[in-house]
Amino acid sequence: MAKQTEPAAVPFEQSLSELEGVVKELEKPDVPLEKAIELFEKGVRMSEACRKQLAEAETRIEMLVKKGEKVEAGPFDAEE
Repeated sequence: MAKQTEPAAVPFEQSLSELEGVVKELEKPDVPLEKAIELFEKGVRMSEACRKQLAEAETRIEMLVKKGEKVEAGPFDAEE
């Protein structure tokens, strides 16, 4: 069995790019069922790794939100 790279050990951008590649492969009409299942499983792993990395980044941002003279944790709002 080929050794798989742990998704969490891969930079976010690379994981996202690989996930996009998996989606493109799954969208092809001639993908055999067994291959589609393997791709789907890989996609789920990559998606979870990306989600975890985003959650960690959000936590770091919350810790750096500055309110007044002291730094306090606050919710991340992308629209602000």
